[in-house]
Amino acid sequence: MNSSTDTSTRIDFAIIGSGWRSEFFLRIARELPDRFRVVGLVTRSETTGQAIRSGWGVPTFPSIDQLVQHTAPKFAVVSVPRQVAPETITRLAGHGIPVLTETPPGLDLDAIAPLHRLVAEGAIIQVAEQYHLSPLLSAQLAIARSGTLGEISQVMVAQCHDYHGVSIIRRALGVDFADARITASTFRSPLQVGPGRSGDPERECVVDANQVTARFEFGDQLGVYDFAPEQYFSWIRANRLLIRGDRGEINDLEVRYLQDFRTPMFHTIRRVDTGEGGNLEGRFLRGLISGDEWVYHNPFMPGRLSDDELAIAECLVRMSAHVDGGPEFYSLAEASQDHYLQLLMQQAVTTGEVVTSTRQPWAH
Repeated sequence: MNSSTDTSTRIDFAIIGSGWRSEFFLRIARELPDRFRVVGLVTRSETTGQAIRSGWGVPTFPSIDQLVQHTAPKFAVVSVPRQVAPETITRLAGHGIPVLTETPPGLDLDAIAPLHRLVAEGAIIQVAEQYHLSPLLSAQLAIARSGTLGEISQVMVAQCHDYHGVSIIRRALGVDFADARITASTFRSPLQVGPGRSGDPERECVVDANQVTARFEFGDQLGVYDFAPEQYFSWIRANRLLIRGDRGEINDLEVRYLQDFRTPMFHTIRRVDTGEGGNLEGRFLRGLISGDEWVYHNPFMPGRLSDDELAIAECLVRMSAHVDGGPEFYSLAEASQDHYLQLLMQQAVTTGEVVTSTRQPWAH
């Protein structure tokens, strides 16, 4: 790891917005100061600005113009409501600043369309879709891509909402911009409220969880989405992932496959954390193992980051590499496809009818 005084490989970035999601980026930079630095944050509220300056030690500015005048970020993270994200992205592109925008990049397809024109004109825009980069999902998807399970035909995702869930389905199946036949329905059931963004629950409370179940048929491949927003933070609603191929499957942490036609193999994905029991290495994730193979190595050791923060940190690293001429990691086209499919899923829920996607202008 680089020393804290070596800034040659440090990634300097800016943040536009001061909401809950912005704090993830601030925490990453605070925990890994040799890897990341927030050179400035844009917020219109002077009260919020003062809190960020005193609490995080980050300069704040009332506008993008002021930010550009006083800093030189390698790129800017756009963390604002989807209704105003396109305008914010356009302003940054006008200043020649590459953009890593939170999901989704706009309210609907009409709002996103001008952003594709910016990309065609040379603007650098990527989307901070982090779920597929989180440790366990990264490991599960790596196993699926390895060929161990054979040809992947089915996936069931029950761990994140809307476009996030669709993104995992597409990646697990290896589907790019293929047309989908979509059916969907909702089911309401009582659920005890768990913790939230502000902490543990303060009283007994039961709500109706609105669970959406949808089928995405991509020809001979099937993706099943099953999620209720109340699952986030819940202590009693576990995440689930099932990936099936013709030679094996992953069912959450269990991996089973055929070594040959008469030799079944069974592995469990195991998490390796430090700082437990008598371990004195510190408190961080080292990685994940399946059988005798490491299927995920934590590149941000020994930072004390949550899995979601590790995934977001990886987005920052990949964004930096893309700005330097490296490959895209989650393009505006991919984000638009996932957003498009989830909008069709909501249409199928509302109408109760089968909905079929069609090829969109961004597909290539």
